[in-house]
Amino acid sequence: MPSMARRSRSSLFICLALIIAAAGCTQTSAQQTNTAQGGRRGGGRGGRGNGAQPVVVAPARRQDVPVEISAVGNVEASTTIAVRSQITGVLEEVGFHEGDFVKKGAVLFTIDRRPLEDALEQAQANLVRDQSLVSQAEAQLARDNSTAEYQVLNAQRQAALVEKGIVPRDTGDQARSQADATTLAVKADRAAIDSAKAQLNVQQAAVNAARVQLGYTVIRSPIDGRTGDLTVKPGNLVAANTTQLMTIVQVEPIFVTFSVPAVHLATIKSAAGAGHALKVVAAPQDGDPHSVEGNLTFWDNVVDPSTDTIKLKATVTNTDHRLWPGQFARVTLELQTVPNATVIPQQALQIGQDGTFVFVLTDKSTVDQRPVTSGQQVGDDVVILKGIEPGERVVTEGQLRLEQGTRVQVGDTNGTPAGGRGGRGGRRGGDAAGGNPAQ
Repeated sequence: MPSMARRSRSSLFICLALIIAAAGCTQTSAQQTNTAQGGRRGGGRGGRGNGAQPVVVAPARRQDVPVEISAVGNVEASTTIAVRSQITGVLEEVGFHEGDFVKKGAVLFTIDRRPLEDALEQAQANLVRDQSLVSQAEAQLARDNSTAEYQVLNAQRQAALVEKGIVPRDTGDQARSQADATTLAVKADRAAIDSAKAQLNVQQAAVNAARVQLGYTVIRSPIDGRTGDLTVKPGNLVAANTTQLMTIVQVEPIFVTFSVPAVHLATIKSAAGAGHALKVVAAPQDGDPHSVEGNLTFWDNVVDPSTDTIKLKATVTNTDHRLWPGQFARVTLELQTVPNATVIPQQALQIGQDGTFVFVLTDKSTVDQRPVTSGQQVGDDVVILKGIEPGERVVTEGQLRLEQGTRVQVGDTNGTPAGGRGGRGGRRGGDAAGGNPAQ
């Protein structure tokens, strides 16, 4: 009997446990049902946007667009001069500091002038000697000329006496021979004078050359420019036309050399033929965003057949020394300006199997997937040649969730939709669906 009583109590406990478990299951099912309904209600509140996708739009604009070509160029000094001595001598003085800007005509170097001063004095002394020789030859000519005149008159008188038989014929012949000899001496004197004068000219040239050589002892700057590294210090011997003392470069103006595809050659020639200077903007690759402007002044006479490019050169005033010889620079050549072009942000342009397209916002808050023809890129914008009119709004963010006719909701640049309250309802519904119902 006691064992039967224990079995009865065990059965009673088991029945009670089953009843409690069934009640718990029923309550849990009801809670889940309520939670799902709450989630649908929350989703309904969040869906007041009717499933619209958040996007960011921007209007198509009308503006004048420059047609530009970008390239990488090299900055060149307009003039580069290697300074060398034209004479051999000892370098005495340097009239500048390395890296100084110097003016044309400024004294750069002084070379020992004493040997050349001695050479000049010697040449001048020889010049005086030759001048004396010319004077001496002229005096000799005058004396011989007087003697010749007397001898000729005497020969004439003797000839007259011979005709009259007063003097022998030998006397007349002797007088005539003396006159002829004196005449020849006069001719020799004239030749001697010409020779002396020629020697005088030679010596005058020697004096001039000695003066020029003496002038080479002072080396002056041939241009306005900036000096470079000094390779020879004072006290060293420099050799004529061999030793390079330093280089000097002219940086005002300065050149920027670059190459562009030869297909643009016709446009460049046309602009130059019409008298229009093509604008060139150069920015050195040194991190400074400031750029400088110049004009295209040269294009090469041949196209490089290996690259199908043509070499161009722009001239920049460079008064602020923004550009430096040897630098690389980002170059932009403005070929022409397209007036009243339609432009949109570059990020609005999409590429599909059928080409480029954009999503255009309609009046019904839907998007129209429209094919377009794009043109020149201008910074962060792109020119649209066909397919978009100015004023239409194109989607710039959120295109991955879009297709033809998709309803959209315009948000800010962060992608946040304008309907904020509906979104909060949706979040509450999502929380409820996650098993955290609102209290």
